[in-house]
Amino acid sequence: MGWWQVNADTLARSRFLLSPLDETFAALKLLHVGVGAHPGETEWLRTHLPAYRARLAADPVTALLVKAGLPRPNRLCPLPSGGGPRAGREPEGWIADFLTPPPRDGETFEEAVARVRAARPEAARAQLRVSLGGPVPAELHRDDLPDRAATLLEYVWAETVRPYWARRRRILEADVVARTAQMSRGGWAAALDSLVPGRTRWLGENRLQVNLHEYPPREISGAELVFVPVTVQTGWVSWEDGDRYAVIYPCAGALADVRDRSVPASLGALLGTARAEVLVLLGSPMSTTQLTAVTGQALGSVGRHLKVLLEAGLVTRRRAGRSVLYSWTTAGQVLVEAGDRRGPSATVPAPTGASIRS
Repeated sequence: MGWWQVNADTLARSRFLLSPLDETFAALKLLHVGVGAHPGETEWLRTHLPAYRARLAADPVTALLVKAGLPRPNRLCPLPSGGGPRAGREPEGWIADFLTPPPRDGETFEEAVARVRAARPEAARAQLRVSLGGPVPAELHRDDLPDRAATLLEYVWAETVRPYWARRRRILEADVVARTAQMSRGGWAAALDSLVPGRTRWLGENRLQVNLHEYPPREISGAELVFVPVTVQTGWVSWEDGDRYAVIYPCAGALADVRDRSVPASLGALLGTARAEVLVLLGSPMSTTQLTAVTGQALGSVGRHLKVLLEAGLVTRRRAGRSVLYSWTTAGQVLVEAGDRRGPSATVPAPTGASIRS
């Protein structure tokens, strides 16, 4: 297994971050694979994959750069890996380091992609040799590779991520809320074990397992360590100059089970669109805080909707540690499913994409 040696101070200072660039790179990985891990990803690919492939067909150098710099995935095992050489969905190769600089606090997409563009050409080629496990093709012996990579990431951001970013950000924020609550109940060990079950794990003795590969351990005590969720079902690790490390993991937990569903028009007419949206989301247990983050509605509004739904017998609640989770009753499930069968849906902001297995 691949693991990092982490001292108590490093773990105490570690935190969760959101990164538009990592969300964009995760989308690029999904486009590279071309097969969704769930219906939301499949629908997003149906929308965006043809234009992406046409763009690469018109730019064979960039197409070759993507092929060289990203791992060759095995879709039979969609869980993310990581490790010194960074990985995607059970990869056979390594991701070139310059494509995935670890995120910084409050960094915009534009600021982060500028770091990709600023990579030294000779360093980029050296990292591609590692990715390929051999010589770099002659077509990639050129100095504009970082600029080409940055330009492609800008395209993926503008066309396939930014239109959904407000919604995705709320999904990611809700995931961080859930992880933080879990950490407050069970400590860092519980939170780390659940990032990617079976892959990430707190081993004890200050050791953090980051994947299942037999890579040499890395001493990162004293470094900055961050955890970054993405909505695509993939993950990797990254580091920079030995003093900044990141674990990128797929948004999971209760949010991963929330389907990308719009509100049936009949249900919206009966309950009101905002209240119906809350009900539709409760096919998987969620807390008030998670519902607020996912829907974008005010906390007070969500609370009032839940009160009405509880009194109507459409949802139930139960305590899980310090959280109160709401979910459908049988009556609530029947009502939502009947609305689905009755025809078109109301227009509700929803992520189409890459994404949200939510």
